[in-house]
Parts: sequence; C-alpha cells; structure tokens
Amino acid sequence: MWNKKQLLCLLSAVTIAVSCTGCTSSGIKSKNPLTVTVWTYYNGDLLEAFNSLVNEFNEGEGKKKGIKVECSSLGSVNDLETNVLNSAEGKVGAAEMPNIFSAYADTAYTIDQMGKIADISDYLTAEEKETYVKSYLEEGDFSGDGSIKIFPVAKSTELLFLNETDWEAFAGETGASYEDLETVEGLLDTAKKYYDWSDGKAFFGRDAMANYMLIGAKELGSELFQVKDGRMTLDFKEEIARKLWDSYYVPYIKGYFNASGRFRSDDIRTGNLIGYVGSTASATYFPTQVVESDTKSHDITLKVLPAPVFEGSEAYAVQQGAGMVVTKASEEEEKASVEFLKWFTRPENNIAFSVGSGYLPVTREANDRKKIKSCNTDISDSMEEILSVGVDTVNTSTMYTPKAFEGSNDARNILEHTMSDLAKADRTVVEERIQNGEDLETAAADFLTEEYFKSWYQDTLSKLQAFERR
Repeated sequence: MWNKKQLLCLLSAVTIAVSCTGCTSSGIKSKNPLTVTVWTYYNGDLLEAFNSLVNEFNEGEGKKKGIKVECSSLGSVNDLETNVLNSAEGKVGAAEMPNIFSAYADTAYTIDQMGKIADISDYLTAEEKETYVKSYLEEGDFSGDGSIKIFPVAKSTELLFLNETDWEAFAGETGASYEDLETVEGLLDTAKKYYDWSDGKAFFGRDAMANYMLIGAKELGSELFQVKDGRMTLDFKEEIARKLWDSYYVPYIKGYFNASGRFRSDDIRTGNLIGYVGSTASATYFPTQVVESDTKSHDITLKVLPAPVFEGSEAYAVQQGAGMVVTKASEEEEKASVEFLKWFTRPENNIAFSVGSGYLPVTREANDRKKIKSCNTDISDSMEEILSVGVDTVNTSTMYTPKAFEGSNDARNILEHTMSDLAKADRTVVEERIQNGEDLETAAADFLTEEYFKSWYQDTLSKLQAFERR
C-alpha cells in the first residue's frame, strides 16, 4: 500500500507530465527532436512571456537545431523547490529531474551538493561569457573555480520609490530635494524633517531588511558572509552593526520609519509612508492613489531614484532573481539546454521577457536604455523610468549577492528579522508611552542606550555564528 505522501508525489509527477505539453510547439517536423524539459515557478505575465518565447524558439532556432523545449510551471517558488528536491532525492512517485529548472542560489547549492547539477562553463566560449554581467555568472560559481551552475535569465535590483505628489508638497514648504536622498545620512535627516513637518508621520520604509544589512555592510567595508568552498566565515563587526542600527532601528522607534503593511507599497497606499526602497520587480505594485479612509483619497504619481548609499562609500547594489539551473545529463542534452538558454538571453529576447515585469536583462548589451526602448515600445512611462534607473544602477554600481552556503537561507532570514522585528515591537511601546503623556525623547530613552544596542548585537552575533564553517 502506498501512503499519502507517496500518492501526493505520484500526483505531482502526473501534473508535471500533463502540464509540460502546454508550451510545446506543434510545428516541429523533425522525427526525433531532442527534448529539453524546463520547470519554472512563473505565473501571470511572466509565464505568458516565457511561453511565447519557448514557442518562438521551437518554431525557429529549435527546429533548425533539432531541439524541442517543453516547459511546466509548478506554482510557487516553494512548490517548485519541493518538486525538484523530491526528484533529486529519488522519492517514490517523483518525476524525473528536468533538464532545466528555475532556482535561487541556496536551492541550486543544495542540489549541487547532491551531485545533480551540470557545470555549463565549457559550453560557453570566453567571448560569450564576456557578454553577460560578470557578477551574474559568478553567482553560480560555488567552488570559486570559474564554474557556472546557475545561468542568469532575469535580475532585479533595489531602487527608491517615492510618492512624488506628496513629496512635492513637503519639498515645496521645507526645501527638501532629491539630492538629499542620495545618501543614507541625507535620508535620515529628510525623514526627521518630514516627521516634524507632517505632525508625526513616518517618511520611509524598506521591503528587504536582509538586503539592507548585507549591502550596507559592504558599503561600510565588511562582507557579512565570506564564503569559500561552501563554508561561511562571519564578519559582523560591532562598529558596522552600530552604524546599521543607528540608520534603521533608531529612526524607526522615533517614528521616522515604518513598516505596518505586508509590503511597503501597501504603506504608500494607506499614506503611512511616502517612500521606500524595494525591488524593481515590486514596482508594478506601486499604487496610483493614497486611500486614507473610505471617503478620503487622492491620486499620486511615482518618482524613481537610486537607492541611497552610505556617505563616502563605494556604491553597491543588490542583485537578486532566480536563474536557470541545468541538471546533469548526457553531453547532448546539456548542450541543447545551454543552446536554448543562450538564445533566450539574446538581448531582444531577454528584453521581451524581463522588462514588462520590472526585471532587468542579464547581458551588458541589453542593459542599455536605448536598446530596451528599441526592443519594447509598449512599456509605460513609469516602467520606462524604473528600467532606466535600474539599468543605470547596474552600470554604475558593484552588483552584489552573497555566495550560497549550507544554511544560507536560514542565516539570511535572521538578518531579515533580527533588527526589524525588534524595532517594530519597541516602537509599539514608545507609542503607548507617548499616548500616556511622555514626550518622544523620554519614551524612547530606554531603547537608545549603549547597553540595549550591545544586547541586540551579541544576540544577533551568536545566532549568526551558528552558521560558520558548518
């Protein structure tokens, strides 16, 4: 008798087998084309764009080379990861590993440790490698020997998104300028100014705190997770932690920053913020109205700026977004998989796939304003602004993402919550004290001591040290 878990695996395999035919070209006349199977987590517009390009490949380049791509969307990122892991582990009822699957670095690293991922570096010439943004290829070099185990297909970075309408009212009365938002220090000053001007409203929030801590530390001269051969050495200096603390926790408990909705775009919509740092891929959710109540709302416009950097530092920017992983198979299958991915990331194809959803193309040629505009005339004015600032960020910053290591996702999760959760809880206490008659300085005093910071620092340090050199 099969148990419930085995039956679920079998159903999953059947679902995959059925859905793979969804984006297969029926126009292939070759009797024995080589089939390349692809699993993704794409949905909505991104899935539609992907399917369209797969069909185009099958009917053109694929037909010429005897390659047919069959793809399947397996739902969410977590759904895809579960299916890939089940297949890699050979669980009863699991489908065979696909030739290609979408993955973030931590999942790719886990599968690579099982010996299931192909190093595709030999399938690209030196000239072909040069066409890609260097750091995007390096993300899949787990061993530091030039291997490529994640093929980049679309990336995003972080920018500053601003409610331009309400900003202009504030700036007109206070003299605040966009230049003030170029640095973290200028952002802090502006947030305080806005708090005072608006009678206690927060100015700013962040969507991804782990990115803030990782990128902020790099700008301040430290790489938190130094990884070599899959092992992590922690570099979490107290003075850098203090700068990060002073630039987020402190303004948060004072009310200058906030994070009350699920995403910061939600806080823009409710008028709880007028600016936030978030992914280019999240920009499609930026609201067109602020809705303060059932009876009160007003239209707003979007202004896009580079994410602030610490004063005097080298500009770093986060690179994020899943890539495509080629699994070990015959040389013929691996080569066919790479042929499809190289075609897929040709500038015109990559732009068609990525830019409508706020993602950035992965080749150097495609990261160009004029090139994007010439390949896609249907993008909105706001998306054109997002992509323009995003492309400028890629071309003028050092792109960064930490290397994967055992437990890297869990370590990142600590960074995501260690400061922000505490700030949120402590701000609630401060607000209660203010309501009971205390002024801000008195209400926040307990949380602004050196001892309080050091307690948080030691606790966070201890949690992160558990992931060192496993």
